[in-house]
Amino acid sequence: MSTAQRSLGEGRTNWKKAAVVALPAFVAVGAMASVMAEGALAASFAVSGTSFQVSSGKLTSKGLASYVETDRSVDGKGHPVALLGIGDATLSDICQAAEVKTPLGTVVFKLTAGGDAGNVTASNLVIDGEDLVGDARFGTAQIGRDASTLDEVSGVKGEKGKFGLQAGNIEVSKVRSHAWSATGGNFRLKGMRLDVSLGGGKCF
Repeated sequence: MSTAQRSLGEGRTNWKKAAVVALPAFVAVGAMASVMAEGALAASFAVSGTSFQVSSGKLTSKGLASYVETDRSVDGKGHPVALLGIGDATLSDICQAAEVKTPLGTVVFKLTAGGDAGNVTASNLVIDGEDLVGDARFGTAQIGRDASTLDEVSGVKGEKGKFGLQAGNIEVSKVRSHAWSATGGNFRLKGMRLDVSLGGGKCF
């Protein structure tokens, strides 16, 4: 795992200062990953002021439900999103990356899992995304259904009168998304790796 570093004028590295900045990031992201793995992370929370990347080589699911929602950060600012509810999801791999500004420079938090270690699985995966790109195949689709009547994914329903859509079995390859939040029950992250680095590479 890479460590945030800063070269001083004398050519030395201030390891103590780097540790003070990096340690809270490791603890916070590590704790979030642990709670997500236990399926205990609530869907209703204030989002940070930074969206993040999510990608996967292939995603399959027994169903999908979606409607427009608004996420809010602690300052009250709203972020319009497409709430994507995905039931019993299987992903060939997963990557999540976010850029965060620190006194040392822009740090990239990057979490990866799956690949050679095996598939990543989650039940009732919910992604609040700004966009979603990929090659998709849907089962029976219902577009324009009232969001309050969605029943393809357990617990994923919107307000009456809101536009919604849902579909049966889905398969999406080359998944790319910019999201504000992601939650899931019974998240299983095989081969999980967390990197925190200055100017590190993102998912795409």
